Amino acid sequence: MRKAYYEASFQDFCAENESAILGELTTHHQHDLEHLQRNAWITQVKYLQAELANFPDGHIFFEFVIPRMGKRVDCLVLLNGVVFVVEFKVGSSSFDRHAIEQVVDYSLDLKNFHEGCHDATIIPVLIATNAPEQNIEVILEEDNVAGPIHIGKSGLGILFSRAFEIPRRKSVEIGSWRHAGYRPTPTIIEAAQLLYKSHNVDEISRSDASAKNLQATSNHIAQVIEQSKRDGKKSICFVTGVPGAGKTLAGLNIAASRAERHENENAVFLSGNGPLVTVLREALARDKVEQGKISGEKISKKDAEREVSLFVQNIHHFRDHYLNNTDEPFEHVVVFDEAQRAWTTEQASNFMKSKRGLDDFNQSEPEFLIGVMNRHTHWCTIICLIGGGQEINTGEAGLGEWLRALEIRFPDWEVHASTLLEDPHYTVSHDAVELLSSPKVTQHEDLHLSVSMRSFRAESLSSFVSTVLDGDSTTAASIMNSLTDSYPIFLTRDLTAAKNWLHSKARGSERTGLVASSGAHRLRPEGIHIKSAIDPKSWFLNNNMDVRSSYYLEDVATEFDIQGLELDWVGMCWDADLRYVGDNWDFNAFKGSKWQSVKSPSRQLYLINAYRVLLTRARQGMVIFIPQGNASDGTRPSEYYDGTYRYLRSCGIEEL
Repeated sequence: MRKAYYEASFQDFCAENESAILGELTTHHQHDLEHLQRNAWITQVKYLQAELANFPDGHIFFEFVIPRMGKRVDCLVLLNGVVFVVEFKVGSSSFDRHAIEQVVDYSLDLKNFHEGCHDATIIPVLIATNAPEQNIEVILEEDNVAGPIHIGKSGLGILFSRAFEIPRRKSVEIGSWRHAGYRPTPTIIEAAQLLYKSHNVDEISRSDASAKNLQATSNHIAQVIEQSKRDGKKSICFVTGVPGAGKTLAGLNIAASRAERHENENAVFLSGNGPLVTVLREALARDKVEQGKISGEKISKKDAEREVSLFVQNIHHFRDHYLNNTDEPFEHVVVFDEAQRAWTTEQASNFMKSKRGLDDFNQSEPEFLIGVMNRHTHWCTIICLIGGGQEINTGEAGLGEWLRALEIRFPDWEVHASTLLEDPHYTVSHDAVELLSSPKVTQHEDLHLSVSMRSFRAESLSSFVSTVLDGDSTTAASIMNSLTDSYPIFLTRDLTAAKNWLHSKARGSERTGLVASSGAHRLRPEGIHIKSAIDPKSWFLNNNMDVRSSYYLEDVATEFDIQGLELDWVGMCWDADLRYVGDNWDFNAFKGSKWQSVKSPSRQLYLINAYRVLLTRARQGMVIFIPQGNASDGTRPSEYYDGTYRYLRSCGIEEL
């Protein structure tokens, strides 16, 4: 993939004919070229040639690609070892909030994901060509990314002259920088948008030699599909992965690529996670409308919503569609996200009786769903994405029900499984382990994703969280030592301090938010109301000017709202439902006006998993808030919270 439409040294750029530069830019432009874009380029070229004429050394890139975002920087300038990210607002006399946010986002993206920029000094610059000259002050943050610089009709040359004075950890050298790798880690929303626009997964995923290659997993699944199609077989793949490892991304890639290149397969991505489906659909629809505006195609929101609904569906709607008919499914390839959350026979039967009026329904959800796909006369493939330790609802079957259904009712299906399925975090039940030993099951390491992509700053976060929840403070503290610099985690007993920390860390459009367990009923005196339901579309997608958004740190998301989704910076609010007492976790549920001990092993597991989900939602760092308690309130004495605080401190988490 070409990194920029045009690049040249300062000398060559300033000596180049305007028409020649415009011709090269036009050649690489993939959409119909509008007069507005052409005129903007002409203005930018003239502006920059005038400002750069007095600088003999340096390099310029026009329309530099930011793969993770699917966008391009107007101009990237390398001068005296400093990287300048330059965005133009041609004809504008002011510096609007969105434009400032955009240039900061580009700069942070390069810092985080472009190998040549990890140690570089980066200066985001916004030029409003009709604005008056601005005061220029370069203030560097800890990561050597400066606050955004505003430039008007003139002043860029003054900023560039200061490049020789700007401190830097490491000077950028053009030769090595040009060939540096780009290792993006998109949010699930960004990934869905890009894949839906026909990007390949390798364009938006990392390529670390040390990390499990997401492309290898996608390729292996594609091979299974092609083999099933060729041989007229029915197959199922079980893909495992640690939280944030890219399971959903792999699933979206399969659904998107098969739907685009194999129209007759009608691939679909299904999830029982209502908030995830809602947010993904809304994000895709909004993006489709926005892309239509850019290309000059008028697309209504309703038309966009209708189209994306065929790509991402709620698994329960899919199930209900086939309850009352025996039709062969429209889809040949079905991806079930978070398949471990499918219902047991008891849960499914109770639901069907009470909500659907079916008294004789006696199948688990996995058994029914496989049965639906088994109606195909020729071939089909099911991809089950299994998250380890993430069953958070009563009645969620885990892996065992899927394997049992295949063993008893569908013995002719070919089963392909991750080599990690025998791990207790994935199987839960003992009989599932026995079923995995069947010669019918083909295991392959490419079906397991072992490294978290969500926490791109700290790939060991999942291990840290697991050791914390396992009660192993010694190992947790050891892992924490390696996390400190790349992925900050702090403790506080002060919610205001936690909120201030979150506000201070987020730049550009980096997203902040508060999360808490669905059982955290006694955080209410702290102003945290878990019973006040969030609107997922507004909370996850709306900007920081909207009080309903996560940015405001007013509405709190529970594990049910945020499973499968993510934020950049998280405030995790810890209540007395999960307490550390002595050397063990103590499990509690608030009923009526008091806490009651939770004795059921399955309910204890759900509570641990709820905290596992909450503690793995942050991409860049988190602060954990534990209340002080209140001696005059029998539901919140300090001893309910102090033990947890001391335990987490022993795990190496520092006080804010």
